[in-house]
Amino acid sequence: MDGEPTNQDHIEASTGVRTVEGEVLAQVSEGVGGPRGAIESALPIIVFTIAYVTTDNLSRSLTLGIASVVIPLVIRVVQKSSVRFVFNGLIGIAIAALIARSTGKAEDAFLPGIIQAAAWAGVLTVSILAGRPLVGYLIGSVMGEPTDWHRRPSILRVSHRLTLVLLVPMLLRVAVQYPLYLAGEVGWLGTAKVVLGWPLHVATLAVAGTILAKGRTPFPSNSNRT
Repeated sequence: MDGEPTNQDHIEASTGVRTVEGEVLAQVSEGVGGPRGAIESALPIIVFTIAYVTTDNLSRSLTLGIASVVIPLVIRVVQKSSVRFVFNGLIGIAIAALIARSTGKAEDAFLPGIIQAAAWAGVLTVSILAGRPLVGYLIGSVMGEPTDWHRRPSILRVSHRLTLVLLVPMLLRVAVQYPLYLAGEVGWLGTAKVVLGWPLHVATLAVAGTILAKGRTPFPSNSNRT
């Protein structure tokens, strides 16, 4: 993403000021990692799925999934860029391998991702019901008001909307993947993992961007950002 304009840049260009909304969207976009980061994170489970559907050999498929991080890792090191998303994929497949090897069931390789989505869905839901939508803490940290952001009605409203936007994909992942997991459909689980990965991230960012683009909140005078 080096040298490329961010969503924040576009918002600033149209308003002439640096906005809270632009900064939040830029941070969310960076957190996703773009197409390259998404592919690096998902590659091990994709390789595992293809290998297992092709060979029906759990150990070999898990080994190939873990080995698939080597090339992206080498490229990142040579380019002297962040290896964060490569390691995300490695950690994910390593945990999946431990679980799947212990149970002997290939579908258990997808269980950590399903549990993670369910856990995030629970946290986001609780934060909304408690009147402290989780995204508000991100907005508050950007504003330099990590604990007082909820006192601003406009920030509280947009935080509710954005938290709901993040909640929907988590619920969708669980609703689609859990029945496939129970049915032991490894091939379809892999397909769902890919479809509900980067494409869903793009859709989520588009909706979040639309919501944020409506706001033009300048940084408060007490913000420590320059």
